Amino acid sequence: MSAFPLGRTRRASLISTMCAGLVAVGGVLTGCSEDPDAGTNGVGKLPPAQIQSKTRKAAEAADSVRLSGKVVVSGRTYKLDMRLKDDGGSGSVTTKGSTFWLLRVGTHLYLKADAGFWAQDDEAGGGQSAGAAAGKLDDKYVKVPQGDPSYKQLSGFTDKDVLLDGLLTLHGTLAQGDRSTADGVRTVEVTGDKGAGGTLAVSLEGEPYPLLLERAGNGGTLELSEWGKDFKLAEPTEKEMVDYGKQLPRS
Repeated sequence: MSAFPLGRTRRASLISTMCAGLVAVGGVLTGCSEDPDAGTNGVGKLPPAQIQSKTRKAAEAADSVRLSGKVVVSGRTYKLDMRLKDDGGSGSVTTKGSTFWLLRVGTHLYLKADAGFWAQDDEAGGGQSAGAAAGKLDDKYVKVPQGDPSYKQLSGFTDKDVLLDGLLTLHGTLAQGDRSTADGVRTVEVTGDKGAGGTLAVSLEGEPYPLLLERAGNGGTLELSEWGKDFKLAEPTEKEMVDYGKQLPRS
């Protein structure tokens, strides 16, 4: 019997062992795998514009998402930790040392903050009304009337489509960036103007969800997680809320 087949088997075994050893020590060997995208969702093979298109569609189709991190708008920094879905959202927003909580169920929007938050209006010249209300509103949900000037601004923090549409936009010429991981998930980056226009890390596993966003112009960094993970949204109980009337105190 010819020894050639046995030698070929040994060579194949040697190559396999060598590749496994290089992987174990973090090495890279071209040719050990015919397809570096094997086992991924395939978006890494696509042009950057198509990757961005697919990740937008995946984000829009998802029922829910958690968004956390910092956003800088007009020089003001907002720290967000929001859970969002199509019919509302909940979470916290921190800016200028103050934290408030938002809850939206359908069109009903509620704001909760401590007495210090509400008392800021008094310090800014809001008069006695805000100061007197601060204790009453402390740690209570206050329903924000739809006619109040703050309704549109605050509800934007709880609107999945509005937030994602504004945040997932990259500016300038698109290019494919590095491959990395985000929270243990393999990703491929899409950059705008070599990162100056923003960088988006897209999942290479399962749906091509956006997982990490570095906004253009030092506009903050956000993590996007818990895609499709449902959570409960419920109106506050009577004991948890205060009806302040047709307009909130200025704050």
